[in-house]
Amino acid sequence: MKLEEFDYYLPEELIAQHPTDIRDQSRLLVLHKNTGEIEHRHFYDIIDYLHEGDVIVRNNSRVIPARIYGVKRDTGAKVEAVILKIKDDICECLCGNAKPIKVGSIIDFSDKLYAECIEVKDEGVRMLKMHYEGIFMEILDEIGNMPTPPYIHEKLTNKSRYNNVYAQVDGSAACPTAGLHFTEELIEKIKAKGVEFLDITLHVGLGTFKPVKEENVEDHNMHYEFYSMSQEVADKLNTAKKQGRRIIGVGTTSTRTLETVMNLYGEFRGCSGETNIFIYPPYEFKAIDCQVTNFHLPKSTLIMMISALTSKQMILDTYKVAVEEKYRFFSFGDAMFITNE
Repeated sequence: MKLEEFDYYLPEELIAQHPTDIRDQSRLLVLHKNTGEIEHRHFYDIIDYLHEGDVIVRNNSRVIPARIYGVKRDTGAKVEAVILKIKDDICECLCGNAKPIKVGSIIDFSDKLYAECIEVKDEGVRMLKMHYEGIFMEILDEIGNMPTPPYIHEKLTNKSRYNNVYAQVDGSAACPTAGLHFTEELIEKIKAKGVEFLDITLHVGLGTFKPVKEENVEDHNMHYEFYSMSQEVADKLNTAKKQGRRIIGVGTTSTRTLETVMNLYGEFRGCSGETNIFIYPPYEFKAIDCQVTNFHLPKSTLIMMISALTSKQMILDTYKVAVEEKYRFFSFGDAMFITNE
């Protein structure tokens, strides 16, 4: 399967530069995957497409202010680093202009934080040992910036708008943006209809920033990202499956976690680990029935995933309609609900 098959035309003015003033007032395109029928609604209308007994699975990973700026101590050269993973004060970082950063390089980020490069990896990634005074996450909150994608050119003034209202577990370098449309009030209304919300965790890392460059889709390698599912959540999902209730993934990250676990064990199970699952057509989904998602970049692994849930042609036709109707695209853009009804 060729990469060019997942390309589409998108006017630059449709790339959303900021979120809607009120989260659930974004637009919602409803795609009925069995028929191809399209409806145009607002996100707060999603409740009309949900039923008692449905299970909505969301990613509770929280984006940290992972973009930090510093200078190399020996040369004074400016350094930009995006923290992808943190373990025992060692951070895996995607560094801009990384070539001069070698093992032993010292980078000063503030008077409270400096780092030493302890390993050089490929694609601009460096392992940095952090040295600091105080509490690391508090320092990040003080000096760090939210790592919004490069296609967003406007500065994000309110850091909380690049996190979901239910985000709890620190660790993502990018937001699982399909959840940005939910408000606390809408969640409560949906629960009152008899719909259950369950949380899993997948920390979004380098895979979000890495474009597909291989001509053949099958040759692309996904980066590993940490995921976790509790046994309590697994038990509830297994029960829902046995009872024939719908499982709805909020975003590609929730879906990747659910499909990873099902592929490993043939059932949902309390577990954690790292996944590099890459979903593209043809793929038979084992975990989810429906998906809440945003409008994704051309030729991205994300548009490939939703093409597998429906069909490549159906997604390209739907995206053409979304462009004609001037939906807002990408992280801060509008939403799409792919339903099996």
